[in-house]
Amino acid sequence: MTNELKVYNPATGEEIASVAQHTKEQIEDAISRSHQAFKAWAKTSAHERANIIRKWFDLMIEHKERLAKIITKENGKPYQEALGEIVYAAGYIEWYAEEAKRIYGRTIPSHTTNKRLFVTKQPVGPVAAITPWNFPAAMITRKAAPALAAGCTFIVKPAEDTPLTAIELVKLGHEAGIPEDALQWVIGDGKEVGEIFTDSPLIRKITFTGSTPVGKHLIKNSASTVKHVSMELGGHAPLIVDKDANLELAVKQAMASKFRNAGQTCVCANRLIVHEDIHEAFAQVFSKEVEKLKVGNGFEEGTSIGPIINKRGFDKIVSQIQDAVDKGAKILVGGDTHFDDDKSYYFVQPTVLTHVDPSMNIMHEETFGPVAPITTFKTLDEAIELANDTPFGLAAYFFTENYRNGLYISENLDYGIIGWNDGGPSAVQAPFGGMKESGIGREGGIEGIEPYLETKYVSIGLDE
Repeated sequence: MTNELKVYNPATGEEIASVAQHTKEQIEDAISRSHQAFKAWAKTSAHERANIIRKWFDLMIEHKERLAKIITKENGKPYQEALGEIVYAAGYIEWYAEEAKRIYGRTIPSHTTNKRLFVTKQPVGPVAAITPWNFPAAMITRKAAPALAAGCTFIVKPAEDTPLTAIELVKLGHEAGIPEDALQWVIGDGKEVGEIFTDSPLIRKITFTGSTPVGKHLIKNSASTVKHVSMELGGHAPLIVDKDANLELAVKQAMASKFRNAGQTCVCANRLIVHEDIHEAFAQVFSKEVEKLKVGNGFEEGTSIGPIINKRGFDKIVSQIQDAVDKGAKILVGGDTHFDDDKSYYFVQPTVLTHVDPSMNIMHEETFGPVAPITTFKTLDEAIELANDTPFGLAAYFFTENYRNGLYISENLDYGIIGWNDGGPSAVQAPFGGMKESGIGREGGIEGIEPYLETKYVSIGLDE
């Protein structure tokens, strides 16, 4: 008997779909078919792959409104935000359709006259991806597009909260001309599917976006078959506002960074570190903007903050707020919640905390919610030390109009992505990834296709 995965709208608790879960045997069969399909897909010309992938992009744009509605139903984010995600996600497909034609080798000058030395690139093999619920389209396309462009086949295991977007994206890929066995989805429990992927000798690469503990587990399990791994893991982004910052710009960009997807992103500004000279002015202006945010169903006009994805996430946010208040933090704005355990929907009013200090959990744990804790600093070195005081190193932001200070901060922050006077640095054409325990490898840009390629060196001996 096939198990069914029920999918719910997190804004209402309404069941919106039921999806068949794959058995272990079915997943292993999908891996086997991916392995067989790789032999043919890897041999297609770069231009043929590029043309097919480009058609996938065209179909995504053609169906963007329908896809965005699916995201809002299963993820909860506001419809306009979901529409923006589809366009962003499609951008990765468009970019890597072009990069398929730019996988270059090189000729190396030989140390003797009777040899010719060449370096070529080839696809690593079948790829398995495990993707999160917070960006159910973009987290797939920025993995699948470079993998397919490189000549790899691809299987994705989407998050159990948001499988519908993945299914639709794969169907559009098939419609574009990607062979069905070259692009597949599987539905199942994350731990179980992850172990099947890592145990299989046919899967040659694991790519994962999610929590650091799960990423570490996948890395460990992949060692037995020495798989390639790409890991985009947790973050705990600081946002530094120096005393010479453009206050209006800093507030606007902090809002964009902190409250996108109700704060449920790995690059959200989680710790606002503001110079003590402008702390009160920043907090006042920032709070006024936060008060304007409308919380509700993503399909309601004017909604800017949707639901928290599930009870586990909701409980963590509430506990962080309570811990901070118990230790002396003040709620400047928000703090209210609206939820129904029976119907399984959870909302948190956008919240600003002041008088925050390092003793509070919110300064050390990734929040994944619409809560902005503000702390202060006196010197740049103090701000940098606070910012770097975490095992994570994904994204960081800072605001200053002083180029000397800006260069100093950017060179001393231990983060893979840095926004200088910019709260939204992510771009299809730029590398995305973290330092320290925030991951391995990069996605996006010219760097994003390299993890799906092997380097082969050929030395040709000529007759004397």
